[in-house]
Amino acid sequence: MDRSRRLFPAQMSALQLPAVLLAAFALRAQLCSAACVEVDSDTEAVVGAGFKIGCISCKKRGEVRAIAVVNWYFKANGDSEFSHIYNYADQTPYIADERFYGRLAWNGSKKTLDLQEGSIYILNVTYNDTGTYHCYFDRTLVFPFYEFHTNASKTINLNVVAKATRGMASILSEVMMYVSIIGLQLWLLVEMIYCYKKISAAGEEALRESALTSELFL
Repeated sequence: MDRSRRLFPAQMSALQLPAVLLAAFALRAQLCSAACVEVDSDTEAVVGAGFKIGCISCKKRGEVRAIAVVNWYFKANGDSEFSHIYNYADQTPYIADERFYGRLAWNGSKKTLDLQEGSIYILNVTYNDTGTYHCYFDRTLVFPFYEFHTNASKTINLNVVAKATRGMASILSEVMMYVSIIGLQLWLLVEMIYCYKKISAAGEEALRESALTSELFL
């Protein structure tokens, strides 16, 4: 009786192997799509052109649901205090400073309340846009029985020039972004291969056990 009970689970393990592998591939794709990498913003804009001021704040635990609000502040050269210029909450943008009316657009996370990118885009950059920009994330992590409030901020010093000159900091920032993404992909690939080998070994052992059990019943 014990041997007959062992036959059915062994057969099921072999049959379920393709489904388990498919689930592993699906999990890898989900992790890749959810990857977040914090990259510093470019700091040199060209007068008369558009410019993206980057601001990314990744959650430490991607599986935790969160709600975030992003606020931007600006201090022009010569000013002593920051002015509130932009707010993005509940997927709704609001321009708070008349100097930027019609010239600021949201360029961050879309179709979600769980904001991890809070970048904005300046249209028709002027020399008056030179100064210090402060990006502020106000994030609420939602757990089953409580909520936890946290915040993060980034400071970007923007310089407006007549002609683009790509600086070394911009090049290094872009290189580091790609290195981080490639490193994450390689890590996921190694994990997938390791899981595949373990599942394959378990499947082969189950098949051998099933064959041995069948021979004993014959």
